[in-house]
Amino acid sequence: MLDLPQDGRWNAAWRAQALPQLAAQSWDLIVVGGGISGAGILREAARRGWKCLLIEQRDFAWGTSSRSSKMVHGGLRYIAKGQLGLTRDSVRERQRLLTEAAGLVEPLSFIFPHYQGRFPGPKVFGGLLALYDALAGKRNHLYYPLQQLRYLLPGLREQGLLGGTQFFDAVTDDARLVLRVLGEARGDGGVAVNGLRVVELLREADAVIGVQVEDGETGQLFNLRSRAVAQATGAWADELRRKTGLEHIRPLRGSHLLLPAWRLPLAHAVSFMHAVDGRPVFVFPWEGATVLGTTDLDHAEGLNTDACITAAEVEYLLAACAQQFAAAQITRADVLSSWAGVRPVVSDGQPSSAGTKPSDEKREHALWIEPGCVTLAGGKLTTFRLLALEVLQACAGFVGQPVTDVGSAVFRSPPELLLAGLSNSQQRRLAGRYGRELPTLAQFVAGVGSERVGATETLWAELAFAAEYELVLHLDDLLLRRTRLGLLLAGGAVAELPRIRQLCQARLGWDDARWAREQQDYLSLWQRSYSLPAPQLEQ
Repeated sequence: MLDLPQDGRWNAAWRAQALPQLAAQSWDLIVVGGGISGAGILREAARRGWKCLLIEQRDFAWGTSSRSSKMVHGGLRYIAKGQLGLTRDSVRERQRLLTEAAGLVEPLSFIFPHYQGRFPGPKVFGGLLALYDALAGKRNHLYYPLQQLRYLLPGLREQGLLGGTQFFDAVTDDARLVLRVLGEARGDGGVAVNGLRVVELLREADAVIGVQVEDGETGQLFNLRSRAVAQATGAWADELRRKTGLEHIRPLRGSHLLLPAWRLPLAHAVSFMHAVDGRPVFVFPWEGATVLGTTDLDHAEGLNTDACITAAEVEYLLAACAQQFAAAQITRADVLSSWAGVRPVVSDGQPSSAGTKPSDEKREHALWIEPGCVTLAGGKLTTFRLLALEVLQACAGFVGQPVTDVGSAVFRSPPELLLAGLSNSQQRRLAGRYGRELPTLAQFVAGVGSERVGATETLWAELAFAAEYELVLHLDDLLLRRTRLGLLLAGGAVAELPRIRQLCQARLGWDDARWAREQQDYLSLWQRSYSLPAPQLEQ
């Protein structure tokens, strides 16, 4: 059997020791892809006693699952496309996550303003929300006339404004959601390793019997054997599978801007239609800042580098902000950071030039199956549990194990602990993010203290914990995914790097040369993919 991390430390030292042991075993299921879909599959397999391993080519949540719109929602706009089943499943899973992962998945109030002569009006939108609420089994919307709306959204453009409709969805830290699900899987015996790139699928007699992987840290190759392979690689889904039809992944980029909360303070999310193209966009509070998003464009660049926002997308989003909050006078100079994620949307095989707009592509998922291998294509963050169960059902025949009924709860209830020096809301936040690891985190809070990093909600103790217990291989893992400091602090948290080094360098086991190299690589990455591109030149 694989040795468990010494003292529970899930770190690079354990990883180096574990890799040869991974190759020496035979697995029931190997999951390829460390985003929310892969984490969900590992979680559901582990809780049923399957011997299961997840491998990720870069870092957990490195792709779309750390660069999404942070929404846990039912897909209100999918109702208009006739995708009632997807909406029903989503709103029910949203409610489940709000209950099970409180502190990590939190309710978010949305307001949709209605303007004279603009579609949809209050009655049409109210009817849409009535169906939305019926699918969730709970009425949860209300219309506010203009006089009341002014108190809820001061600064909103009032020309032609009739009022606004309030409804509710939910918001999360998407990268921490992935880490929490992986933590639940590991608690039931699942194994997860990052920095392992699949070179090829291993086949015998035309059936997949495992994978060959390359260790991104050393270049060493390993053959891993399994009864089944589940690919949950998002936008990379077409790269390894044996293609049998016209369906393929159409990578669509969604980009976002992050503003300091003081520049555009909001108590509610605002959803509205962009005046340029009629697409829905939104502005909402997240992690003590304000998010402006999103775009929906074909992503023609390579998938193996961090996607980044374009100058045209920056102007598009700033125009949306000016459309609704002109008095705030938000400019490029106000932007803290940006991020762009690539959505793995299943297309029917027709080229994008045939006329299907990115926003018109359906968000339904698909399973592509060959002997020994199941590839999950598409899907939504909110429904990751249902997708995982569907993948397990497809793999069960290869594995020779039933998909037993073990209940529907993804998350264990965190231990009830009182962390000294922290408010109730801070303790709720940490319980939601760390779950079963909360007692260990509490030891770091006791040792490092309860001080926050800058104006964020992140504790210095969380950085120390991540460095020792969350398999950080590179500095961007720590600052962009284990924590979100690289997004929330100016310049990618450059001013805090000396103290971060003092706290984390020894815990990561890096010498001075390694730290210098990691810091240079991180700042270069941040400038390239998480800041703003040069502005467009006037024609």
